This record gives sequence, structure tokens and C-alpha cells, in this order.
Amino acid sequence: MLCLSGLSVALALALVPGPAEALKEGECEVCVTFLGRFYQSLKDNDVRFNSADIEKAIIKSCKDVKGKENRFCYYIGATSDAATKIINEVSKPLSYHVPVEKICEKLKKKDSQICELKYDKQLDLTTVDLKKLKVKDLKKILEEWGESCKGCAEKSDFIRKITELMPKYAPAAAKARTEL
Repeated sequence: MLCLSGLSVALALALVPGPAEALKEGECEVCVTFLGRFYQSLKDNDVRFNSADIEKAIIKSCKDVKGKENRFCYYIGATSDAATKIINEVSKPLSYHVPVEKICEKLKKKDSQICELKYDKQLDLTTVDLKKLKVKDLKKILEEWGESCKGCAEKSDFIRKITELMPKYAPAAAKARTEL
């Protein structure tokens, strides 16, 4: 009998959820940033805080994002090509004004990939030596600007295109480069 009660106590302790793991600094960077900005836009635009309206607003916001934020939208099911749909795991808590960090913690439990997303480090175009960058990085700069380099075969072609477009997309960097 004593053995049975000890076993039931051990089983009960195993089933009791432990303290929820809070997000560490820098974890879920894309999730926290995107949802924080989204939540602020909801408050600024006086959107009604119900699940359906928030869901529509998320889908609308996700149509305009690129890069890691688009990947985040894909993971929560807010893009048209998404395989799963856990968008209600975002819209419902937001309708109750749950902090975005807590929402991201719950999303991490559902899909750990969400918290593995991190923003790419931004290059300082004023000081970076374009000749020392890889072609992949040069292509990424053009992609961020929404430009492409048709007919570019060599690294020098990409560098020429970037320096040509720099006054349009990064005027401060272009000005600093001419002063060097």
C-alpha cells in the first residue's frame, strides 16, 4: 500500500507543470519584434480587439513583409502558401492584450522553428569594403533594396550596381563614401 501511494505521489509530481520557461534575451527576436510592431499598429488604427478582426489584420500585414518576417508569417499560417494554421494562437491572446513575449513563448512550444528565426545582421554601408564581401552578401544587399542585377556575372558587376544604386537607397552611405 505504501509503495502504491509513493508511486502515485511520484506520478502526480511528474504531471504537475513546472515553472514556465521565460524567453531568454534575444530569443524569438523576429516573433517579439513583429508582433510588438503589429500590436502597436492595432492600437494606433483603433482596430477592434476580437479574434476575427485581428486574424484579418495579421494576414493583411503578412502580405507586405519580406525575409525573416515572411518566414514567421508562414510558420503561423498567415501566408497563402502555409501548410499549417496556428494563427489563432496569435489572434486570440492578442484580443485579450496578452504580452507578445508570452504569445511567443506559447508559439515556441507549438513550433520551435518560430523562435529560431533571427534577423540578419545589417551591414554598415558607410564603412564596409564591398570588394571583401561575398557575392551572396552583395546579392542580399540588392534584394533588400528590391533590386536585381540582370546580366551580372562577376563580383565587380554587383559592386558597380550597388554603388550605382547607393544614392537612391542609402544616401548617407553614398555621401560618406564620396568623402573618403
